[in-house]
Amino acid sequence: MGFKDKVKGMMSQHGDKADRGVEKAGDAVDERTGGKHRRHIDTGTDKARKTRKRMTRDEGEGGTGGPAA
Repeated sequence: MGFKDKVKGMMSQHGDKADRGVEKAGDAVDERTGGKHRRHIDTGTDKARKTRKRMTRDEGEGGTGGPAA
């Protein structure tokens, strides 16, 4: 089992914690930048969340980690 497979396994088991961590990190960066880059930070956190969901969906379907058909 490679590193990528281990990460996928952890994300499928602890996805909710990963999402909370991404959100918390985004909030911290937003606060540190005084809200100047809120739109970019929100875009980044949304993409991270969607990628995590895609990874766990592919894992559950026995996929190869590529785009879902």
